[in-house]
Amino acid sequence: MRPKPFIPVALDENLSYVRDQSESTVWHRCTMRALYADTDRSQVVYHANYLRYFEFGRASLMREAAYPYREIEESGYIYPIIEMSATYYRPLYYDDAMAIHTRPTELERVRLRFEYVITHIDSGDISCKGFTRHCATNTKGTPVEVDIKTALLWENFPS
Repeated sequence: MRPKPFIPVALDENLSYVRDQSESTVWHRCTMRALYADTDRSQVVYHANYLRYFEFGRASLMREAAYPYREIEESGYIYPIIEMSATYYRPLYYDDAMAIHTRPTELERVRLRFEYVITHIDSGDISCKGFTRHCATNTKGTPVEVDIKTALLWENFPS
């Protein structure tokens, strides 16, 4: 099964935000390389490591939006993952350069969702698509409303 094309076009000089020309959606973009430790016996990136890449994309987006996750936790909020999904299309191998595209999508009273597209930088092929859904909690684990600064990220994310 082939995914819909993902055609990112830069919105700024440093490529930190791109617009997918096929769906006209804006994504935050960061890059990294697959580590040897990320691969399995068949020498491809082990499927569970894509969750780490999702986290890297999410943390990069939050940091660039001037609200790193550390500050969120220091203000008394925690956002554990309550649901996730990943669909794999093309494997990544050791030292492959990847672009991790992340965007905030749904924002509810106590829940929020991020979507991800991971592409192979050299070919542009989609390696994985997925999402994570999070619940806002206080430090005791009790669900609470999404904090104001996080809600502002959804409001101010480029469209």
